[in-house]
Amino acid sequence: VGLVYMFNLIVGTGALTMPKAFATAGWLVSLILLMFLGFMSYMTTTFVVEAMAAANAQLRWKRMEKHKEDDEDEDSSSGVSDSDVLIQDGYERAETRPILSVQRRGSPSIFEITERVEMGQMASMFFNKVGVNLFYFCIIIYLYGDLAIYAAAVPVSLMQVTCSATGNHSCSVGDGTKYNDTDKCWGPIRRIDAYRLYLAAFTLLLGPFTFFNVQKTKYLQIVTSLMRWIAFILMIILALIRIGRGQAEGHPSMAQLSGIRNLFGVCVYSFMCQHSLPSLLTPISKKQHISRLVLLDYILILAFYSLLSFTAIYCFRNDSLLDMYTLNFTSCDITGLAFIRYFLGLFPVFTISTNFPIIAVTLRNNWKTLFHREGGTYPWLVDRVVFPAITLAPPVLVAFCTHDLEALVGITGAYAGNGIQYLIPAFLAYCSRKDTELAFGGGAVNKHRSPFRHSFWIVFVLIWGFSCFVFVTANIVLSESKL
Repeated sequence: VGLVYMFNLIVGTGALTMPKAFATAGWLVSLILLMFLGFMSYMTTTFVVEAMAAANAQLRWKRMEKHKEDDEDEDSSSGVSDSDVLIQDGYERAETRPILSVQRRGSPSIFEITERVEMGQMASMFFNKVGVNLFYFCIIIYLYGDLAIYAAAVPVSLMQVTCSATGNHSCSVGDGTKYNDTDKCWGPIRRIDAYRLYLAAFTLLLGPFTFFNVQKTKYLQIVTSLMRWIAFILMIILALIRIGRGQAEGHPSMAQLSGIRNLFGVCVYSFMCQHSLPSLLTPISKKQHISRLVLLDYILILAFYSLLSFTAIYCFRNDSLLDMYTLNFTSCDITGLAFIRYFLGLFPVFTISTNFPIIAVTLRNNWKTLFHREGGTYPWLVDRVVFPAITLAPPVLVAFCTHDLEALVGITGAYAGNGIQYLIPAFLAYCSRKDTELAFGGGAVNKHRSPFRHSFWIVFVLIWGFSCFVFVTANIVLSESKL
């Protein structure tokens, strides 16, 4: 069940922008980069699992030490006068104290992952103050990017579907027609005006959730996952039918280096799961073969992304692929069933709308944690108004200024996603190994050690992560200077 959740978490909004990124970078380059980034993501996932086990061991050891100290204090401070109470107290302590109270240092059981230790808590355990602040900065930037993508994706889908459902364009979203933002939508209202109206409605409907807590979303998430599976399977089947009938229009190139920047960001964003691993993996009861099972998950996801993207780039012309792939299926040429056209066209509206409040509340809580001081509480105005406002305003402003989803996903993945997926897990693995050696001695064996346990792999991931920052920044600067 945990691995099904992991599959659903990874295969999300990023997958919908992948076909266009594949088309702009070329099929061979895209496939190689997708496989390599999938491998890198798997490696850093094993780093996070190792750090989770080390954090559990440290917490367990501290509790045992504290328990022993408390017992010693009680024994030394207690008098002999009240012997009955003492005997009773001794029995109670005997029940709660482990039978083997001297857990051998480095014993495999001490590294069992039984307690959920989130990435923020791991950062505070293994990093110094600067490292912790950088971690929260990276998470906050990533969540802002996430919210901006969501805030743009819903109005874009609504604009494309409703503007095309009027006038002479009743079936023409996916027919290759390229619309400008200044084209008419309804009467005097332009497409960009319709987009901004939908953005305002989206903000007014879902924005207020940022000011409260979002709880008990289990059934909502189940429905969302079901809709996602139906949508993805429908898109793959419809594309395959079109290719099988000989109606395929796509002639993708093998390689176009100019498209690598966006493809890199989209792929990183599409393999993102590291920040949610503690919540996903801790409840799994049998963790002996967790690395192999996670590897199986990654292989399935890689196959799924490849199938989705290859059917897309061969089914549709490169210039007709839209940022949000679902919108290519709202044409009457693809399917005559109006229900399927509208279901796929509006699919991002349903699924993203359920995730937006959850991510907004997560971002708000991260802001609070970043500025939290021990023993301090926030005034009501700051807690209830300021933090939700600084959470909601920036992504809505970004979505107001641009609805280029491929660029938003690319930049979010290439910068904040790069930090969360590569740099933070590598530093966590390195620091947790050092701390484990100090606490438990050189002979300590972490039963959840990463298969990539040699320090070469950590250095490799760090060099790769920093190189990606430089490459993406240089690419953006060069492309902007050409413009």
